Amino acid sequence: MEDNKKRLKREYKLNPPPMGVFVIRNMINDKVFVGVSRDLPGIINRHRFQLKMGNHRNARLQADWKEFGDESFAFEILEQLNPSDVPHFDYREELALLEKLWLAKLQPFGDRGYNEPILSREERLRRMAAKRNGEV
Repeated sequence: MEDNKKRLKREYKLNPPPMGVFVIRNMINDKVFVGVSRDLPGIINRHRFQLKMGNHRNARLQADWKEFGDESFAFEILEQLNPSDVPHFDYREELALLEKLWLAKLQPFGDRGYNEPILSREERLRRMAAKRNGEV
C-alpha cells in the first residue's frame, strides 16, 4: 500500500497536470469567463461544481447558468503552457502574462463577458479611499 502511494506521488510529480488558460463560454449570448490555472482539469471541475451547486463567486455567471442551464455552457482550454525543465519553476508570471493577453484579445468585460476589468494600483487605491470615506 505504501509503495503504491509513493509510486503514484512520483508519477504525479513527473506528469504535472496541464496548465494554462481556460474559458467558460455561454453559447446563448456568447459571453465568456477567462481564467488561468496550474491545473486546468481541476479548475474546470471546480467551476462546473460551483455552478451546479449554485455557489459560484461570479454572480453574473451564476445567474446566467441558472437561467440558461448547464447545457448552454462550454468549458474550453484556450492555451496550454509546456512544463519547464527547470526544477521548481514558478509559472505564476507566465500564467499572468497569458491571462493578460487573452483578456486583451477577448475583452470579456461588461456585456461581452463575466470578468471584472483589472484595475491599476492607483485605481484600486482610489476606490478603497472612496469606500472608506463613504463615497461609494
